[in-house]
Amino acid sequence: MEPQSNKNILKVSGLNTFYGKAQILFDLALDMRQGEVVVLLGRNGAGKTTTFKSIIGIVPPASGSITYKGLAIEKLPPFKTCVLGLGYVPEDRRIFSNLTTLENLEVGKQPARKGLEMWTPERLFELFPNLAERRYQAGGTLSGGEQQMLTIARTLMGNPETVILDEPSEGLAPVIVDQLAITIQKLKDEGVSILLAEQNLNFARHVCDRAYLLYQGSVCHESTIDDLSDAVYEKYCAL
Repeated sequence: MEPQSNKNILKVSGLNTFYGKAQILFDLALDMRQGEVVVLLGRNGAGKTTTFKSIIGIVPPASGSITYKGLAIEKLPPFKTCVLGLGYVPEDRRIFSNLTTLENLEVGKQPARKGLEMWTPERLFELFPNLAERRYQAGGTLSGGEQQMLTIARTLMGNPETVILDEPSEGLAPVIVDQLAITIQKLKDEGVSILLAEQNLNFARHVCDRAYLLYQGSVCHESTIDDLSDAVYEKYCAL
């Protein structure tokens, strides 16, 4: 899979992030070009989620720089990074279980962004047919795979230019993982840049352009997904 542009949309340099006195990220650096799908691979505890939370602003870094579309965002709170066009799909989904599918989508609604077609519930139901059949069903009654779809769809209602997905395939049935791979390719075709965390190498190879391997809070390997060998993956990421 080839990226659509050589223009960097996201650049992270020298990131050091702590939880209290415990340092989680150590001089972490990565970048992503516009229209690209980039994956962070690593064991549990490698720092993937903390990287995402630092980028979004949930856990601000102690030092380092994060630029998005050329703007420094390392000190911005989450609502401001969201306004700039960053959408975040957390690992634990966090849908509103008492709201219907449609109501969950409306919660995430933001204005359209220049150059991108606005996401509407009907467009999202074309992307996620399972949700169309459950538009009036309470979120808490959906299956795990449907809840994952709803979380992604709700994020897209914010009309982001870049979507950050934390472990999107985790715990999903193989047929749902296949649907998710198709969805990510469709989003890329729409011009959406995607940064995701994964432990599923086969899934990553189906959807990603480049890979960063994280080990103990640092990037230990960077390559195209095609050049990532099984041996390197096994060394740093195998459970």
